[in-house]
Amino acid sequence: MRYYSQVAAPSTAHLNLWKQRLGAVPESVWDRADLETLILADNDLSEISEKIGRLRHLRMLDLGHNRLAALPESLGEIEGLSDFLYLHDNRLSALPAGLKRLTRLRYLNISENRFEQFPECVCAMENLVELRASDNQLALLPASIARLANLRELHLRNNRLTTLPDEIGDLKALRQLDLRGNPLQSLPSPIANLPRLEKLDLRWVATLSFPPWLAQLESRGCLVYR
Repeated sequence: MRYYSQVAAPSTAHLNLWKQRLGAVPESVWDRADLETLILADNDLSEISEKIGRLRHLRMLDLGHNRLAALPESLGEIEGLSDFLYLHDNRLSALPAGLKRLTRLRYLNISENRFEQFPECVCAMENLVELRASDNQLALLPASIARLANLRELHLRNNRLTTLPDEIGDLKALRQLDLRGNPLQSLPSPIANLPRLEKLDLRWVATLSFPPWLAQLESRGCLVYR
């Protein structure tokens, strides 16, 4: 999912290099300290320079659909990054600890990567509204996920989750929880008390005995797909 229409107006503050077969980011990009939007998706990029930390005015950054196995620590210096950070469809297995400084970020997509452990730095991004971490190899979520008090959508499709921490029940703003295609053995009952939950997706989960409290969710209007 992309939101380019929101930044489509011509402006020197927006640089769209989507699908240009770059192979490497032109050095001139790192001199664009005025940039608010930078789109580098689908360019066969295997690395990003530490110089990206110079772009302190970025609000939206798209690095999706590349070949990145690591990100520079300096990415965490762009503390004004507030709108969108797309990192999906790369080869990432970890994120730099410095990304915990991105506390204004509202949307993060780390789907279609190689994460086996949930990046702890994400739990410090306290203003996240939507988090997409589908199509990875995650077996556990940390209890610190509870710090994402503003989260409305959590997408975890096609991972290796067998359960979730009880602290998932602390995400009082959560509206959508996508758990499709996980080998779930159980679900924590605090999910039943999420006051704003509108959609719980459990399709393609053949390992779970559905708990009786799902009926409680459905009775108050939550759509439960199973």
